[in-house]
Amino acid sequence: MSAAEQERTSTAVAQAEPQESPPPLGEEIHVPGPSLLPLVTAIGITLAVVGITTIIELSILGCIITAICVYRWIKTTNEDIDELPASEHH
Repeated sequence: MSAAEQERTSTAVAQAEPQESPPPLGEEIHVPGPSLLPLVTAIGITLAVVGITTIIELSILGCIITAICVYRWIKTTNEDIDELPASEHH
């Protein structure tokens, strides 16, 4: 390969590489923190369904766990939304 061909190849490769651009100003991605609430809610739902076919007390316990978890999950989400800048509220 001649020197001119090598230069054209390296130029083409350099032009093909994507350039990183910063995200637009003012746009911040909000990601909620880690939580065990989804897991405990799933456990509560599982207990409620299994309790229907086995022991009714297990179903009642599952419903109570699910209700408490859903309440706390909604409360936590509302607190997270309140912490966002006013322009992010919909």
